[in-house]
Amino acid sequence: MVSYKLVFMTPYKQPQRHYRRFERRPASPTSQGGPASPASGSAHSASGLTHAGGLTRQRPQPQAIIRRDFRPSSLPRQQAGLLPAQTGQKIVRRDLDKTLRIIPLGGVEEVGRNMTVVEYQDDIIIIDMGLQFPEEDMPGIDYIIPNVKYLQGKEKNIRGVIITHAHYDHIGAIPHLIPKLGNPPIYSADLTLAIIRKRLEEYKTYPIKLEAHIINKDSKLKLGAFNVEFFGVSHNVPASFGVIVRTPAGIVLHTGDFKIDERSPIAGVTELDKLSRISREKPLLLMADSTNAREIGKQASELDIMTDIEEIVKSAKGRLIFGTFSSLLGRLNEIIQVGARHGKKIIIEGRSMKINVEIAKQLGYITIPKNTVIPVEEMKRYPDDKIMVLATGAQGEDRAVLMRIANREHRFIEPEPGDTFVFSSSVIPGNERTVQRLTDKLYREGIEVINYRMMDIHAGGHAKQEDLKKMIETVQPKFFMPIEGNHSFLRIHAKVAKRAGYDDKNILVADNGQVVACKDGVCALTKERVPTDYVFVDGLGVGDVGQVVIRDRQMLAEDGIFVVIAVVDSKTGKVKGSPDIISRGFIYLRESKDLLQQVRKRIRDIVDRSAPPGQETVNWAYVRDNIREQIGQFLYSKTQRRPMVLPVVIEV
Repeated sequence: MVSYKLVFMTPYKQPQRHYRRFERRPASPTSQGGPASPASGSAHSASGLTHAGGLTRQRPQPQAIIRRDFRPSSLPRQQAGLLPAQTGQKIVRRDLDKTLRIIPLGGVEEVGRNMTVVEYQDDIIIIDMGLQFPEEDMPGIDYIIPNVKYLQGKEKNIRGVIITHAHYDHIGAIPHLIPKLGNPPIYSADLTLAIIRKRLEEYKTYPIKLEAHIINKDSKLKLGAFNVEFFGVSHNVPASFGVIVRTPAGIVLHTGDFKIDERSPIAGVTELDKLSRISREKPLLLMADSTNAREIGKQASELDIMTDIEEIVKSAKGRLIFGTFSSLLGRLNEIIQVGARHGKKIIIEGRSMKINVEIAKQLGYITIPKNTVIPVEEMKRYPDDKIMVLATGAQGEDRAVLMRIANREHRFIEPEPGDTFVFSSSVIPGNERTVQRLTDKLYREGIEVINYRMMDIHAGGHAKQEDLKKMIETVQPKFFMPIEGNHSFLRIHAKVAKRAGYDDKNILVADNGQVVACKDGVCALTKERVPTDYVFVDGLGVGDVGQVVIRDRQMLAEDGIFVVIAVVDSKTGKVKGSPDIISRGFIYLRESKDLLQQVRKRIRDIVDRSAPPGQETVNWAYVRDNIREQIGQFLYSKTQRRPMVLPVVIEV
């Protein structure tokens, strides 16, 4: 069961900062408090989310306290945290370290697993909590999440988690990490929180208590030592924003995922005017998205994309089947409007596509004209040239809608000559083979295929080099730190910053877990590193699969397994009968009889030498190790392959 407390956050007036002090002279207690929080009094419900007016009560700020009975000698000075003082002088708390610490727990050595910790003294905020999809050398792994070992014991210091947008590489780890971190409050847009809620519903094995607060690009928060503001960004999921963190050490900006599209609001608007105003305050540090740093030029405008898509819809003679990401809600909305204008009946296929479109519809991010969307079962009632399908699977995923259609495994949709398949998405690196295989299957069916290389039918959600340079020049930070991408992406982004006039000493290219320290107006990479080892999620297991298990899986995938079962007479030390052999992924037993006979003979010889008759006690672990090593070497000499050899010795 998942419980929620969702609150609209209104601009919050910063309370007067107070400090705890101790005086030896008698005085009357005083207490000061910040202004009362205004209540909006508004409430509404969308997609099952309830919104309460006003602000959730913040953790109380330290009040001014004067102690009449304070005796510094009653505690050791180190424990009391006091500086030496002469009689009659004030005894004050020791100044805490005034260093701002910024720690990327993921996202600066890969695309995904985005999570950044911002820490000042006893206050921590977290920006994003995403997952990373497994690499090809991680068989069986579902995904990878950030390692939060550094935050163990600091759970009470976490003032909030800010989620910039609804992509899984920014929200995917929430079900696993929020309970471990003591369920800190989460702040994000209504659409993002609704998608997070849907994800949490998949985790019914354990209850997750979630304190979620709805904010927008104009909200202001007071989270411990941090005053947090936001700025809207253009991205391919609505309600995306960047973060402005006002810290005692200076202003820090985090762009989240962004691009700059000054010609169209379809994918949102990057608020360059707000960033320009912030630049006048001389921000200390800018952390910016590097996902598309390898690409030169500017990102295409959604206006151009929709112009070409409308031409495709208008001229199609048969069925139109669009394959795209289910998170491209702004573009999906525009495609639906174009289809409705041309009298198309639209079918939405794919679980994630249906869920996201329904959530966006309830929250007002998508409008669907009446009688436009129909169930797939009613498709045959209309002419082919009136049918348009929006489907998942543009990356060639095996069980997604497009691949099932191409394989003729879909219950209602089969490919037909005259169909047009439109891939309105780019190919994620690593998916080239699967996309090509899908494309080949469609061409074999006589189908027209259009992708982003043929026409301008897709604009990525990440800024290219000229837009990255514009972001840096607009914000004008003192220091620049590229984030969100492989190390090479970050280095290329650093070169963009140099073109914008920055020296190497003002550009910080960090690794996962490397602490960036900011103090007295200077930010620098430190030698301190916190744990960021992979935490693998495999089925219901979280973190229980380590590198040893992955290595074993890789070995099994490469050369298979060879199991030897020998029954040994405890009295004579001889192998009884013929050893049993099981091979999986190594050799086909029926076609390798000569090899198996040689293996069985060697097993008998190894046991005879390792367990000679008359020996009172036999070290069977030593016998098994000998079988493993010598049979492994023999198999390699015969096949040039190294299967995993598992010896089983049974003493009878």
